[in-house]
Amino acid sequence: MTDRHHLLVRGGTFAAVGDSGDISGRRGGSSPDGLFVRDARHLSRWQLTVDGAVPETLTPVGDGDTARCVLVPRGGRQEPPAYTLFREQAVSDSAFVEALRVTSNRPVPTTVRIGLTVDADFTDQFELRSDFRTYAKTGAVRRREVLDDGVEFSYRRGEWRSCTTVTAEPAPDAVEETGTGARRLVWALDLEPHGSVELTLRVMARPHGDRRPLRVPASPAALTHQVLAAEGEFMEGVAFPTGWPELAAACARGLADLAALQVPATGPDGENLRVPAAGAPWFLTLLGRDALLTSLFTLPYRPEPAAATLLALAATQAAEVGVDAVAQPGKIVHEVRHGELAHFGQVPYARYYGSVDATPLFLVLLGAYVEQTGDVTLARRLEPVARAAIGWMLDHGGLTSRGYLVYRADQGGLSNQNWKDSPGAICSADGSRPPAGPVMAAGAQGYAYDALRRTAALARTVWEDEVYAALLEQAAGDLRDRFQRDFWMPEHDFPALALDSEGRRTDALASDAGHLLWSGLLDKEYGKTVGRRLLEPDFFSGWGVRTLASGQPAFHPLSYHRGSVWPHDNALITLGLARYGLHDEARTVAGGLVDAATAMGHRLPEVLAGYGRDTHPEPVPYPHACVRESRSAAAPLALLTAVGGA
Repeated sequence: MTDRHHLLVRGGTFAAVGDSGDISGRRGGSSPDGLFVRDARHLSRWQLTVDGAVPETLTPVGDGDTARCVLVPRGGRQEPPAYTLFREQAVSDSAFVEALRVTSNRPVPTTVRIGLTVDADFTDQFELRSDFRTYAKTGAVRRREVLDDGVEFSYRRGEWRSCTTVTAEPAPDAVEETGTGARRLVWALDLEPHGSVELTLRVMARPHGDRRPLRVPASPAALTHQVLAAEGEFMEGVAFPTGWPELAAACARGLADLAALQVPATGPDGENLRVPAAGAPWFLTLLGRDALLTSLFTLPYRPEPAAATLLALAATQAAEVGVDAVAQPGKIVHEVRHGELAHFGQVPYARYYGSVDATPLFLVLLGAYVEQTGDVTLARRLEPVARAAIGWMLDHGGLTSRGYLVYRADQGGLSNQNWKDSPGAICSADGSRPPAGPVMAAGAQGYAYDALRRTAALARTVWEDEVYAALLEQAAGDLRDRFQRDFWMPEHDFPALALDSEGRRTDALASDAGHLLWSGLLDKEYGKTVGRRLLEPDFFSGWGVRTLASGQPAFHPLSYHRGSVWPHDNALITLGLARYGLHDEARTVAGGLVDAATAMGHRLPEVLAGYGRDTHPEPVPYPHACVRESRSAAAPLALLTAVGGA
């Protein structure tokens, strides 16, 4: 098994397989290995042998929604392989299917012995992260039961129940024990001269609490047909730019990825929804900030994700204080997890509210949705939710007491709770972190300003509450005046990244300033100054705007948030540049991102390294980025909104 993993994603299910189509069940590394459903690994080994030996990979698995590879028995130049194996794999909702075709290359009858070692360890995804944490699982029991056509693995811990069923057609000749808990399915296949035999292998995962009637598709080909139909439906009616074919290709690729990243969620009345997951492999779940930004980017072209996201987040809005989950009344959820560790409270993410910006972004999306679609029904339905969100911003969020949205490091969760949420992301130019205590991040204040203004418009035009509208408009105006007084650094002609607990400016020059353009928080003169500054060579790498300008001691091109290039960050910047009339600058940033997408098969990853295009002519991947990430998938649509197709 090589270090390369290939992700097959469909809704809340993904499989990570190696070049040969195998799953080794290893731990560690940048990508988890196995079949995952709702944060649990339902297939931890899937290893093929031929006549007792691991075959050689002739053609490795390539990109795409179906994994295909070609294998042959190991041998030398003098003796051509006796047979060739063609593997084809695909995933659907809680299912994994493989078609294995064995073709003889001999002119005489041949018998080949196929073995497939399978196991399901039901490991929680948090256990597979490279953070050296361990979790006690007292009383956990795993069982294996041989079936007529395969084997079933089950897991129990208290009330928690999960199972994985592996079946084959034709049924295996035997199911063997391996001494490790895994089971080996074996077949003795008789091949006619130059003949072929095909095995169809089906895996059904049944995660805890899932009682839906599920059916495994008949073949990978059937799944491929379903995938293409879903992608076509997601792209239907979207007018791609004809004058910029590379942007059109990036938009099409992004929409196809978004179709795959729709995961189930529940609305306030128990209705079934599909919302954008944050990304695969580590975040194939609802993250408030990510789903909101993705929905904002796609809103002009595909409004359905916005409506579903608003309803799903309304259903999970906090109603009371919860210390472990950083919950406060009116706050919008940051992350929702369904795994075993979240269920038993061993990680705080079942419903985790450690985000300062999901709540204002919820209000921004609600206002934008009404403005874009003219549909006021949703705004009327969600009026109590929106008012509670405003209440959180003014009260627990800090707008009334401190004048800004504030967060504090969460010892059990995230130390930073804005979009740059890695531990050292909020820093001074020299790399030092602010003193412990409340943090007021610049970007979140822009979101709060926009949220106040948009909610005021809803109050006036939909809820018919003029007094409330005037109150919110006054709060927005006061926030804008305070911000430009407190955050602006005259020595840099640029806003600070954050204020610390004493109101001191955190002076790193960071891309978050571009979010202030998107929100409209800066006045025209300041906004144009910031926009032009973001296109200087220390910020703009040629592929996009860096999260931190180079030349500062804190800068590192391979840091997650201190010098890398994030497509969604740049999408917001591009929209902001266009808002302030900096259309040439907007086209420059859009062009860099589109060129990066073109060089990477038209797909933008979660994040790129911050190396300059002048020194390296190809975009450098960030080593631990999500390959499919909803905000990045939607970013080309935001570029299209900002600059059009020219």
